[in-house]
Formats: sequence, C-alpha cells, structure tokens
Amino acid sequence: MARSEARWGVLFAMPAILGFLIFTIGPMVASFIFSLTDWTVGGTPQLIGFDNYVALTQDPLFWKSLGVTTYYTLAAVPIALFVGFVVAMLVNAGWRWQSMWRTIYYLPTLVPAVASAVLWIWIFNPDSGLFNSVLRAFGLPTSNWIYSESTAVPSLIIMSTWGFGNAMVIFLAGLQGVPRQLYEAVALDGGNAWSKFRHVTLPFMTPVIFYNLVTGVIGTFQVFNQAYIMTSGGPNHATLFYIYYLYTKAFTDSEMGYASALAWVLFLIVLVITVLLFRNARSWVYYETGDTR
Repeated sequence: MARSEARWGVLFAMPAILGFLIFTIGPMVASFIFSLTDWTVGGTPQLIGFDNYVALTQDPLFWKSLGVTTYYTLAAVPIALFVGFVVAMLVNAGWRWQSMWRTIYYLPTLVPAVASAVLWIWIFNPDSGLFNSVLRAFGLPTSNWIYSESTAVPSLIIMSTWGFGNAMVIFLAGLQGVPRQLYEAVALDGGNAWSKFRHVTLPFMTPVIFYNLVTGVIGTFQVFNQAYIMTSGGPNHATLFYIYYLYTKAFTDSEMGYASALAWVLFLIVLVITVLLFRNARSWVYYETGDTR
C-alpha cells in the first residue's frame, strides 16, 4: 500500500520535477558551459575556460553596474520595508473604510511594468512633469530627476517605493496573526501603544520582516525595466543596473559567453547575500517556539 502511494505521488509530482529539470536546471547548466566559451550569436562557441570571469574583473562597466545595483538595493529595500510596514499598521488599525484604503495602496502593484514606467517618465519630466510642477507651485527648486547623473538613481528609488503594495499585504497578513490577548496583557500591565509595538508587534513580525527583506534584496538585484524603458542605463551609465548590463552584452553586443559569466556572478552574489542574511537572522528573528533560526 505504501509503495503504491509512493508511486502515485512520484507520478503526480513528475510534471513539476520535469519542468524544474528542463526549464531551470537545464538552462543553468547550459549557461555555465556558455560562460566558459567565447561565443557570439551566429558564431561557433570557442572554449576559453575562465577567461570571461577574469575579463569581468578588468571591466569598468561591470564594477559600475554592480555599484549602481548595490546602491539601489541598500536604499530601496529599507525604504520599501519601512513604508510597507507603516502603511500595513495603519490599514490594520480598524479605521473606517479600511478595505478601501487597502485596495488603494495595493493598486500600484497591479499596474503593468511598461505602463508604470511610462507614467513615471511623465512624472519625472523636468519641464512639464508632476513633481516639478508641484515644486514650482510652492516656489521650491526643481530637479532633472532621471535626466541627471546625480539624481537618476534616487529618482528610481522614489519610483520603487510607490510599489510597496506587495510588502504591505504580507505585513498585513502577519499583523493579523499577532495574538490579541498579548496586547490585552500589556494593557493590563499599564503598557502604552509603544510598549505594545515594542514587546508584542515587533517580535512577532520579525519573520515577516525577514521574508520581505530577503525577497526585496533578490528583487532589487534583478531590477531591469526602469533602466531599459526609462533611462537606457544613462545618463553616463548612472543607471546601468547589473541585469541591464547583462542584457546589453547578450542581446546588443551578442556576447553570449560573457553575458553567461555575468549571470553566474550575479547568482553567486545573491546566493552569498542570502546565506549571510539567514545566518544573521538567528540573532533577531523570533519564532513562537521562542527560538531563533
């Protein structure tokens, strides 16, 4: 009986297993092999070992793209987490029309990426854009936003904060799972709102914060649409995000071997960062068992 159930289990799981092997593991193995070759589209791959990886260390645009992406990640992720958490607490406070507010705050995440980029191109327009129009109305100095080397990445960070809806929904689910009786216990002990947040809400929310942190870091290291649609990596490579640089090497310069090496370096970077985050989480992520993992 047990063997029969195991066979059926494997049978039903086989489509997912085959899909993972064919569409994930297979391309990964192929890209690693390509990364060891000098291959341009239309040509014959020539095995060159790890020369592509050595060339990366001497490529100023590789370091530029890595620096831009790291800067974007270090700024965008904490801001999105903070805004998402604060808004989640506000829409969980039991105020009137809270369902409507939840919907309004989540709607930006439903806007297609291209439509969102086009909208923000208008918002950032130095001459007739929304932001500069508001600044002029209040007599404040305007900005060139994405059209200036110094403000391009900060502008895209502002844009990314607009899409905090996904983090907000996950935070909201976590907040609704916090035991109400613990708040009552703090109130009976004379605790105020800050005490409830510090000793109940925050500890119970650390697993959710950690989840949003990990997914946020992985997501920002793969940012592409903004550079591709809005800035083309400019001005002066100020928004040359890593994935956009990889894309240009693969599909503009047709250097598939070099692009594959870029992809594997990104994989290793994200892997190392994720492992470090999980190790660090042991000191601050709280689980209901009372242990940290």
